[in-house]
Amino acid sequence: MIFMLMARRICKGVNEIMINKKGSNPVLIQFEDVWKIYLMGEVEVPALRGVTVDIRKGDFVAIIGSSGSGKSTMMNLIGCLDVPTKGRIFLKNQDIAGMDESDLATLRGKTIGFIFQQYNLLPNMTAYENVVLPLELQEVDDEIAGKQAKKVLKLVGLEDKMHHLPSQLSGGQQQRVAIARCLVGNPDIILADEPTGALDSVTGKDVLNMLERIWKEEGKTVIMVTHDLHLAEYAHNIIELKDGKVVKMEQNHKRVLS
Repeated sequence: MIFMLMARRICKGVNEIMINKKGSNPVLIQFEDVWKIYLMGEVEVPALRGVTVDIRKGDFVAIIGSSGSGKSTMMNLIGCLDVPTKGRIFLKNQDIAGMDESDLATLRGKTIGFIFQQYNLLPNMTAYENVVLPLELQEVDDEIAGKQAKKVLKLVGLEDKMHHLPSQLSGGQQQRVAIARCLVGNPDIILADEPTGALDSVTGKDVLNMLERIWKEEGKTVIMVTHDLHLAEYAHNIIELKDGKVVKMEQNHKRVLS
């Protein structure tokens, strides 16, 4: 009996810690009954079906699911690359459903940094030039942009490779350049699409450890889209999609309490 009472108190304490931690940060992204329907000829094909989720500032979230589950569609909506067919999406309290492309692009540029599976580096530009490019497009002062680019390249351990072309870098180094490019604009959200998909397992683990370190040290909100359950173990919150619906939302207790 004493053991059972102690166990209940411990569980209650753990639940209170989790609730307090969840409630301590504001909601950054909110999906309210979101549908995304594509028209294939005369046939409507729903990619998302009534999705309702909250993602809080400072979360590390994995969105998982098999091919066709709707995770890429959800990523596009989070990233302001598309708008919902029905429902509402709030990003930093702004409803993106009614925004035009110009407003979406402005919000996207200020709020979200993207990391892609295939790096998407410009082959004729050095690592430094690839990283500084987003700031140049935003017409940031050259001196400020240069300092920020060097800072993030140092953060990802590539200060000695900044004048190398992508072809002179390994796959892992190219992905680190892509991470630096993502960080250079100081986004609130890092949106990573299968960030280790083109890497071997050892290099992929290094990249995930780096993302986790950036999440912890820089306080970014990290959202990772993946079909790999092993990668999802790095996240603190896991959202599972199937046939366009959320079938599971859970906290990774190992990470939450670590």
